[in-house]
Parts: sequence; structure tokens; C-alpha cells
Amino acid sequence: MRRDDRAPKPDAPVYEGAERLQKVLAAAGVGSRRACEDLIFRRRVTVNGRVAQLGDKADPAHDVIHVDGERLQADVRLVYVAMNKPRGVVTTMADEKGRTELADFIGARLEQRVYHVGRLDADSEGLLLLTNDGTLAHKLMHPSYEVLKTYLAEVAGPIPRNLGKRLTAGVELEDGPVKVDSFRVVGTLGKTAQVELTLHEGRKHIVRRLMDEVGHPVSRLIRTSIGPIKLGDLRTGRLRRLTNAEVAALFKAVGD
Repeated sequence: MRRDDRAPKPDAPVYEGAERLQKVLAAAGVGSRRACEDLIFRRRVTVNGRVAQLGDKADPAHDVIHVDGERLQADVRLVYVAMNKPRGVVTTMADEKGRTELADFIGARLEQRVYHVGRLDADSEGLLLLTNDGTLAHKLMHPSYEVLKTYLAEVAGPIPRNLGKRLTAGVELEDGPVKVDSFRVVGTLGKTAQVELTLHEGRKHIVRRLMDEVGHPVSRLIRTSIGPIKLGDLRTGRLRRLTNAEVAALFKAVGD
């Protein structure tokens, strides 16, 4: 029996925009899809240094693909897009449960495959960045770069005067302490208050969990900025391409 000396692949990342490897190869002009399947079957294709096999997926925007030792040159134009995600939309391009997803709003508006930078839970809304620039996206999401995010939240009131000091000093949650970088009360209406929080934490449901912990649960949450990028007057469900100046500001925010 022939020994399978292929490197194990369970830890290889599969990006949300990934497609069947033979489709990627065919789109790059390597050959017909059937011919590309044959190349994979004969172990002539590697992805990120590992011998590929039929059934593998890859994204030329992120993965390093070689055919017979020659790197696949994919013509990938980098795009940077801001979206105002509506409430009730799940932050994914393909939802297995059939819920309203990002792809329903992107459709054919973008020629390139993009993926979301971080997430907003389904009940939250506001600014979401979309790109096919994996390097920048990784830095924007990584906690070591401390990219600030600002949220407008409707919470249960009234708000005590010392809440801002408490939040900036730090609040202990079940997965560790969290501090906000800034906090202010925008306005009040009856038993509801509107507050603005800025923080560089990216943990799941961090704003909702934080406000629950201090006794002011969130009824509505809108992200209004990510680093230098502002939501502004972008309408709900709409997309816009970032300007060159905005893209440059994002790179500056992560030290590039």
C-alpha cells in the first residue's frame, strides 16, 4: 500500500471567500476544470506549501498556490468598502440557516470577493468594513493594534454621574476586565438613555455584556466608527467604497 506522505491539513485556514481549488485554477487560466482536477489528483498542486487534494478550497487573495512549482498569479484588485449593516442581518456571506446575510446586500455590486472585518451580531447595526485585503483585515482585528471602535447605544436609564468613571476604570466580566476609552451621555428620553462608548476591545458582544454588567442593558446598538472610518450618513443597507485618503488612514492606524 502506498504511504500517504502528505502533510496533515486540519489547521489550514479556509477563508469565507474560498472556492473549490479546481475552480480557482480554471479561473486563473490553468486549464479546464476537469484538467485542473486531474492536476490536483496527481499531486501537482500545493496550497500554502501543502500538497492539495480534491475537495480542498482556496482563495487566491489569501492562499499561496503553486502548480508544478510555479506560483499561481491571480489578478486580484484590492477593494475597501464600508457598509451600514441593518439590524437582523447576520455577519456572514453564506448562512446555513437561510437568514438574511451580507451577500443579500452585496450581490453583484462588487466584482471581487470580499469578506467582513470582524463582526456585528445580528441584533446590532452600523459600520462594517469589507475587503479582500487579508493583511490589513488581520491587523484591524488583532487586539495588539488597539484600533478604536465607537458605538451609539440605547440603554436603560437613568445614567448615574459616576458611570463614565467606572467604565473607564475597568469592569470585570467573566472573560476578564474591560475598559472603555471614552464614554458620554448623548441624551435621555424617559427611562431610556443614549450613550456613546469608544473602546478597542473586540470580544464577542462586549458592549452588550459590559452594559448588562453595570445595570444598563442595551436595547439598540449602532457602531459608528472603526478607527478613522466613520459611518456618517451612509444609509442602512448601503455600501460605499472608501476613498484613497480613508484607506491610507486605515493603514496608518495599524502602523503601516
